Amino acid sequence: MPPAVAHGHHDELRAPDGALRASWAQFFDALGMTRADARDEAQIDTAVDTPGDTPGDTLSARAAAVARQVRDNGVTFNIHAEQDGEKDSARDWALELLPFLISEEDWATIEAGVTQRAVLANAIMGDIYGPQTLLERGLLPPGLVFGHPGYLRGLKGYHPPGASFLQIVAVDLVHGAAGWTVLAQRTETPAGMGYALENRLIVSGQLAEPFRALHVRRLPPVFAQLISTLTHLPLDGATGERHLVLLTPGPASAMYFEHAFLARYLGITLAEGGDLTVRNDVVYLKTFGGLERVDVILRRVDDVLCDPLELHGASAVGVPGLLEAMRAGNVLVSNMPGSGFLESPALHGFLPGMSEALLGESLRLPGVDTWWCGEAAARARAFDALGEAYIMPTYPEHLADNPAPANDPADDPNEAAGGGEREDVDAAIDCETLPGQERGVQRLADWRARIEAMPDRYTIQAPLALSHSACWEPDDCRMSSRAALLRVYAVADGNGGWQVMPGGFTRLAPPGCAEVSMRTGGTSADTWVLSTQPIGATPLAARSGLSPPAAQAQAALTVSSRAAENLYWGGRYAERAENTVRLCRQMLGSIESHEETDENTLAMIGSLARWFGLVPEDAPSPAASMAGFERALVMTLADPSGDSGVMYALAGHARAASQIRNRLSNDHWRTILAARNDFRVGMSAALTSSTSSTPGANGGAVGYDRTRVLAALDHLSMQLGAISGAQGDRMTRDEAWRLVFIGRHIERIGGLAPMLETAVETGALLTRGGFDLLLHLFDSTLTFRSRYPGRTDITALVELLVIEPSNPRGLYGVLERLRDKLAQIPPGATGQARVRLVEMLPPASALPSLTRLVEADADGRHARLSALCDHLGERMARVSEEIASRYFSHAGAAPGRELP
Repeated sequence: MPPAVAHGHHDELRAPDGALRASWAQFFDALGMTRADARDEAQIDTAVDTPGDTPGDTLSARAAAVARQVRDNGVTFNIHAEQDGEKDSARDWALELLPFLISEEDWATIEAGVTQRAVLANAIMGDIYGPQTLLERGLLPPGLVFGHPGYLRGLKGYHPPGASFLQIVAVDLVHGAAGWTVLAQRTETPAGMGYALENRLIVSGQLAEPFRALHVRRLPPVFAQLISTLTHLPLDGATGERHLVLLTPGPASAMYFEHAFLARYLGITLAEGGDLTVRNDVVYLKTFGGLERVDVILRRVDDVLCDPLELHGASAVGVPGLLEAMRAGNVLVSNMPGSGFLESPALHGFLPGMSEALLGESLRLPGVDTWWCGEAAARARAFDALGEAYIMPTYPEHLADNPAPANDPADDPNEAAGGGEREDVDAAIDCETLPGQERGVQRLADWRARIEAMPDRYTIQAPLALSHSACWEPDDCRMSSRAALLRVYAVADGNGGWQVMPGGFTRLAPPGCAEVSMRTGGTSADTWVLSTQPIGATPLAARSGLSPPAAQAQAALTVSSRAAENLYWGGRYAERAENTVRLCRQMLGSIESHEETDENTLAMIGSLARWFGLVPEDAPSPAASMAGFERALVMTLADPSGDSGVMYALAGHARAASQIRNRLSNDHWRTILAARNDFRVGMSAALTSSTSSTPGANGGAVGYDRTRVLAALDHLSMQLGAISGAQGDRMTRDEAWRLVFIGRHIERIGGLAPMLETAVETGALLTRGGFDLLLHLFDSTLTFRSRYPGRTDITALVELLVIEPSNPRGLYGVLERLRDKLAQIPPGATGQARVRLVEMLPPASALPSLTRLVEADADGRHARLSALCDHLGERMARVSEEIASRYFSHAGAAPGRELP
């Protein structure tokens, strides 16, 4: 068992007498580690330490399964670090096996207190953007409002739909011996709900026995309430089915995983600022079929970055004109921009008075003792009363002197979720000037001069001892405890009421640390709210007193232009990976039997390797140095930072797929990640773990194992086949699905045509080695043998690889299938009078016949066959460019509207 926690810290595991708390005793009993009536922690120690297949071994195995599922699901701080060239910067989400337990009695207190805080926050917003009586009565210093960048003067007097300024409020809580204390509140872009749900999905599956035994309350109803609220709030001009989008800063955001996860779970469109445009005070989404009106925006972009026209002009993640569209009543933005001032720690000292004034009641949950240094009397009291305290920045712009964010993404998801333009540069943090809780308790005497120089910029908070929660250390097979901080979420029902999510986002400090900071080794834990009664079935829809919009109907998920682009390139990258893997396998096989491979085929291999970026330009040709060429090929395969080849295609596919996760099944997404990750691991093992060597290059041994390289390629080939099957069988056959296969067909022709052309140009088409290599590259060996037994003539080969429509890789057949898909997609955005895409490609009937393609000229070359391949490649490039210009950007007028 973990050692007793330090004096003054609440122990979540044990009562003051050292016995296990009732909920934890029941938890361990469900795992078979104690008797049902036991409260002695020694029984757990005995169970863990018993040799053999012990509960300790079981817990370690379950912890490993949690870590594996986190990795397989791609749960990271930033799953897109690759696109910035930081291949190894993304970290797996840190999730503990053991949950954070909250008793039924404690939850009743938390629920009532958080609900009251949410009601108060919404009331403060209504007053500050309305009559401002709090300022007139002196209950809130004007400097904490007008001096805060989170207060947006342009929205003074704005009346949101249903008088609902906030739809989500998050409250950070600390558990102490005297109960629960509020440490902070998040209203700007309250983040962490998605991680909380992901934690639940993973941990509950590994701890199903105690999860059922403790009657843990479910999380989904609060997400249903959120969608119900956003859908039902009254909105001028919105008729029929409302279009909701989740506005994200994009893949560079540390919280992008959560944004994509929430969009997928809620069934709404994930959009970046560039995906939206404002025309005539109406917000539109640039979609595959043109511009489509947006009614509701679930915002994950900071207040000051929302609208570069009225706010931060350099913002590249906002929507120009968004505030004007809000004032016109044409769009609901949740939470309303301008709520950031409520997050200032200085407000803690003024909330009790504001609660009495606005609600007529005292706060149910106390806040941490806080002094705003902008008040001379409060500053003096703090210095007199405290020798040590937390030094907090009053305003976020205090950090403008430092290039680093105030908190790391996991410590303060609110900062990371919206900070689309903020960079996490830990090395640049000046620990002498950057205050905050992550720095821990500070000696006030050391800060007096700086505080006296700019008092309003600093807030002093009294030290607050965090409770300690139980953790399982799988490496040491033992229990430990860590300091814990709980974030709880309240969701508005649109009628003045609030629903509190029965659970939350729990963060744990790194081992041995008093401050919670996931950047420096902290972790997260699932949060279980226990019940004495069995949990009933989850209702199909959240209750709401609001009337549903008229003529509400089920609509297909909109394909935004950015999603369309990623769908298209997801198909292309998947096909490219298949083609290059098949090519690499055949190259290594040909090299292995190079003594039997003719010179023309070797020339074809060398040309294709350079065409597809599988070897550097200065690599020796296969004819000049077989070992040198092979080594160059393997080193390129193993290079995770390459800008071409297999790794590049896999990374591009994962990057594109991550931006359309809401359209992919979990198995599909996990297979995409596994293909990329497993191949990296396999190639790394082939380079570093092998003691066998291949002689040749540079007169010495080459540090790789050919068998492992081939095994990695074989495994990847099977995974790519599974991905192809998922694309064909597990995606709805709508416009999005057509885009995937349009991309695949274009890439298939664009990849196979050069292979056939290279065979013609090198003369390999006329050799047995080149003949067989082409059949393998077109994945048509078995088909050829069954259709043309015993034949090895050019006519049969060309008929199968080019003419035959039933061959999945026959060029004419792929061309016709591509034309069919192009004919089924919309013509393009409003105002774009262009030729239909299908008309840009000739039908197969207009292309050279088999007789003409197999005709050889006086030199024995098949010039028409080579010209056909070159022509098809050029047409694929032109169609691809036209698709990009027609569907991935929009410059036309808004539908049905004339611009002034």
